[in-house]
Amino acid sequence: MAVKLHRCPALFAKSKGHPCWKVQSALDEAGIDYEIVKEPALRFRRKEYAARAGTSKLPAIEFEDGTILREESDELVRRISEGRLTPSP
Repeated sequence: MAVKLHRCPALFAKSKGHPCWKVQSALDEAGIDYEIVKEPALRFRRKEYAARAGTSKLPAIEFEDGTILREESDELVRRISEGRLTPSP
């Protein structure tokens, strides 16, 4: 499954507490192929993303069908590690 990870542009931020890095690390550990989509650092500049996702918060996973899954990073990590990375109904 190829997905897109919508995350902040701070790719250098690799601390365990950084939400975007936590989700990216979980995808790596699970062996899931993904493409990084760097969203603007400032929320008010994420207009296109917010229109599609319904929020300006990051991180989020976009599936091949264009569906965007946005949850808190800990929940996304849990889904990924449990093999439940699927679009929400």
